[in-house]
Amino acid sequence: MRSVFSTYHPVINFGFFCVVIGTGIFMRHPVFLTAAVIAALTYSVMLGGKGTLRFVICFIIPMILIFTVVNPLVNSRGETVLFYTKYSQVTMEAVIYGLLAGFMLAAVLLWFSCYNRIMTSDKFVYLFGRIMPAVSLIFSMVMRFVPNFKMQIVKISDAQKCIGRDVSNGNWMQKARHGIKIMSIMLTWALENAIDSADSMRSRGYGLKNRSTFSIYRFDRRDASAAVFLSVMSVIVLIAAAAGKCTIEFYPEIVMSDFDLMTSIACASYIMICFFPVAVELKEVAVWKHSRSGI
Repeated sequence: MRSVFSTYHPVINFGFFCVVIGTGIFMRHPVFLTAAVIAALTYSVMLGGKGTLRFVICFIIPMILIFTVVNPLVNSRGETVLFYTKYSQVTMEAVIYGLLAGFMLAAVLLWFSCYNRIMTSDKFVYLFGRIMPAVSLIFSMVMRFVPNFKMQIVKISDAQKCIGRDVSNGNWMQKARHGIKIMSIMLTWALENAIDSADSMRSRGYGLKNRSTFSIYRFDRRDASAAVFLSVMSVIVLIAAAAGKCTIEFYPEIVMSDFDLMTSIACASYIMICFFPVAVELKEVAVWKHSRSGI
């Protein structure tokens, strides 16, 4: 099923991901990181289904555990000593810092997985084609490269398998030779495809100053409401961050800013920003079920 949030104007999609990814990188407050991880995980599961769950179980959770374990082993700063190893001490501050660092990276990776599904190459070219035509074209080609690469390498492998030159044929030396041959074919295809795409865009006048463009995107009232909502919530978060209301210090001891009214409002605003796509999807499901019940 198509994502409802993807039907919003590209400005809304791009602005949302800029806010959540940017704050996810710079905000280390536990409330912000927890909200970002839960919202990103929920929305990525909505978009990717079982594939996202496998990614979380096989990669995200082990990565968080590795950060939590490795950081206190290489960083002995902190006042609250949990236990001693042969070479250093393990502190609670270092463990919590590693855990939150893992949460931060997990949130960013999950948001980027959602970004790749929502912000298609045509949306990016629409936003930056006039401002940075060359950069936007290269970026759109890079975004398409990975899925196209996966599909093409399957085709090449199947073709090579028919003539007995797949990586599953022969001894280890022959398998390595077959693998190098497949990668050589793949690299040649990628370079030719990039040249063909560049020549095609140039022949259509892409990047010329007075070139007209066709667009299917229209900024309507729904987009305006989303823009106002996200802008107001983002300004509240930025004001609170500038006032030092969402800060945390880990060394030599954990010191958080006072959880006063302004911090509470900022946290609530950030939570509403993160869960905005989820709320949009759930609202659409509720409207659909209500309309079906009336039939």
